[in-house]
Amino acid sequence: MSRSDDIAECVRRALERYFKDLDGEMPSGVYDMVLRNVERPMLETVMKHADGNQTVAAEMLGINRNTLRRKLTDHDLI
Repeated sequence: MSRSDDIAECVRRALERYFKDLDGEMPSGVYDMVLRNVERPMLETVMKHADGNQTVAAEMLGINRNTLRRKLTDHDLI
């Protein structure tokens, strides 16, 4: 199993737990909820491993540095 498969499996398990905890209630906004709860810790962790260097972090993430800055601002990380 690859590392990306490990991450996908963690998300899958968390979502299964989430649906189980709903106990039959209809969920709403699952897509935005998952992105919100995954993006911030991902950004925090990548920035830590890039020693705060946004150019390096953007390269690690495979996104434009301006996009990274917007996401960091959106999550109040800068």
